[in-house]
Amino acid sequence: MSQESLNEIMSLRREKVAQLQEMGVNPYPYSFNRTHTIEAATKDFEALEEKLTVVAMAGRLMTIRVMGKASFAHFMDGTGKLQFYIRLDDVGEATYQMFKMLDTGDFIGLRGTLVKTRTGEKTLKTDELVLLSKNLRPLPNIKEKDGEVFDGFEDKEQRYRRRYLDLIVNPDVKETFVLRAKIFKAVREFFDKQDYLEVETPILQPLYGGANARPFTTHHNALDMDFYLRIADELYLKRLIIGGFEKVYEFSRNFRNEGMDRTHNPEFTAIEWYEAYVDYYYLMDQLEALFKHLITVLGESVFEYNGHSVDLSKPFRRATMQELVSEYVKIDLSSADEALLQKACKDHQIHTEKNANYGQLLDALFDALVQPHLIEPTFVTEYPKAISPLAKMKRDSDGTFVERYELFIAGSEFANAFSELNDPQEQRNRLEAQAALRAAGDEEAQPVDEDFLQAVEYGMPPTGGVGMGLDRLVMLLTGNRSIRDVLLFPHMRPERHT
Repeated sequence: MSQESLNEIMSLRREKVAQLQEMGVNPYPYSFNRTHTIEAATKDFEALEEKLTVVAMAGRLMTIRVMGKASFAHFMDGTGKLQFYIRLDDVGEATYQMFKMLDTGDFIGLRGTLVKTRTGEKTLKTDELVLLSKNLRPLPNIKEKDGEVFDGFEDKEQRYRRRYLDLIVNPDVKETFVLRAKIFKAVREFFDKQDYLEVETPILQPLYGGANARPFTTHHNALDMDFYLRIADELYLKRLIIGGFEKVYEFSRNFRNEGMDRTHNPEFTAIEWYEAYVDYYYLMDQLEALFKHLITVLGESVFEYNGHSVDLSKPFRRATMQELVSEYVKIDLSSADEALLQKACKDHQIHTEKNANYGQLLDALFDALVQPHLIEPTFVTEYPKAISPLAKMKRDSDGTFVERYELFIAGSEFANAFSELNDPQEQRNRLEAQAALRAAGDEEAQPVDEDFLQAVEYGMPPTGGVGMGLDRLVMLLTGNRSIRDVLLFPHMRPERHT
């Protein structure tokens, strides 16, 4: 629609507002007492119809068919959509005249009885109609056939920018976010039943940590000091374990000052949970049990994601990073041969830093040549120490690998877990090594958090911890390919106006 046409429509609707006011109609009243939602009325339709019960409902006007002295229309509330029938003889001249001045998008209140039309469609026979809010800006064109929208608000970018319109005209989008809430509730139930305590930790932090990522920086005027938006809540949750809470979890809003793509948004939702006296083997069983709980709640076990069909009811595979690199890259890793990995990276044109160590080379090969092939749920275990500064050494090892796993499904990473490092001196050594990388120009390396190190020095029990991105989990369980489809208000680049 051109700006000129839009301006003309809005001008006409403002004139209608003035006309309605002259008729004694308040275009924006304060409230409406409704007795039923559309869902509730539809559920009890037969009983309400038989008893001629007067119901009061409210919602947004979606379609209008004015036919002389009688008309049909549809309205929608937060639970569904229903047809209503309005007749001049039933509502009177003034109300019917007001009805003919309505536009799609207006909010209305209705009172009447439920009937079925000759075609069997459930309908509200209107005895009273009131205007609740006059719409000034026209909704996108909506076309339907057999109850399905086939020409709604289709421009992806505009749908993300104006999610309120997307929710109005595309019911399946709303269903995604209802399902998101259901998934979050099911995750909470899983941990609450295991006696975990849900906690909250700071979003504004004087020092960031818990992940390798670039933070957002802000300034606290009263304290005259810089703060960072949380990139992860790991170090604060570990402080709680040290303080005596043995099972904790947090739904956290995290912020990373990095690029945006199909699976990454600068602001995202994650869950982290920590339990004392367990290791990452326990956490593998626990995370697999969480997925089994989710498929029970959702009532299905096979999901389409990234162009793949994934069955979450099957046992999850477990394999070490070295085993998988050997399998897919076809090289013998029985010995930690750095030169062999350098040659493999060169042969496959994988860029690595000139001074990359064994762990970094192995990780580069895994990312490029293994991860895309991990379709069925797979726990990848035994990560290099060089890229895992907060995890305990693999027991009975030479110090190259740590007890860490990541869960991959359909080529994407879903969770990251450790047997948490609780040796204070080793933790200091690792964070100081990270600080050296940072000083050398690695902006994602973690700084030394002296307060956290002091906390560990007071004694931290053996602990296992997991972090999982909830947005990506929702993508998997709803079949959406972009993170923007599961965020109500995703971040967007500034809109260009021509």
